[in-house]
Amino acid sequence: AILGPPEVRISSCLNCINVSIKLPTSHFRKNGKLLTLIDIYKELYYDITLKTVDGEHRRSREKTTQENFNTVIEELYPNRNYCVSVMVTASLNKHSIPSAWKCITTDSVAQQDYHAVLVAVTAAICFILMLAGALKCIHAGGYILQKTPLPLSLV
Repeated sequence: AILGPPEVRISSCLNCINVSIKLPTSHFRKNGKLLTLIDIYKELYYDITLKTVDGEHRRSREKTTQENFNTVIEELYPNRNYCVSVMVTASLNKHSIPSAWKCITTDSVAQQDYHAVLVAVTAAICFILMLAGALKCIHAGGYILQKTPLPLSLV
């Protein structure tokens, strides 16, 4: 039997890529229940190949005992395009089909800074609006900037 391809989703972070992997489904049944690959093999191995402008780089083989799992590829350059493909094998079955290539651009430092600045500006605007509202209420209550002086009896 041929394993694969696994389902792969990727998302970018600063200098890294989050890879979500869902093992391929099996077609074997036992007592009417569809068996997972983990039920059959107990543990599987996955290889991640990373493609860049410099070429393809195969990462070290990892072991899994879960149907769905995540891994993070770190120490990447920001604002660069990377493509990822995952292949799943078992100790007793080396025949597998790799996933389709999924490509993404890693986040840049400028993009991270932009989000921080956006949050700071939004917070500053909210603070100024709250302060202006408070001053308007104080003014309406007659505590500051009175147009008419108080009667002598209240002074």
